[in-house]
Amino acid sequence: MVDRRENTCKACEGTGMLADDEEWQYTCTVCGGDGIFHPGDRAEPSGLINVDENNRMLD
Repeated sequence: MVDRRENTCKACEGTGMLADDEEWQYTCTVCGGDGIFHPGDRAEPSGLINVDENNRMLD
């Protein structure tokens, strides 16, 4: 059995969501929103991220 804590995304702490300083919440770009980061996964997003003029993500 795999220990889930071992693969928990450290960026979002397993929630799948991130928040900025104004508490806008958005999908974690590291794990893709599932809260799990497996060894060998890429930490970079697969494509460009759409943002507004204040650099807030638009999902």
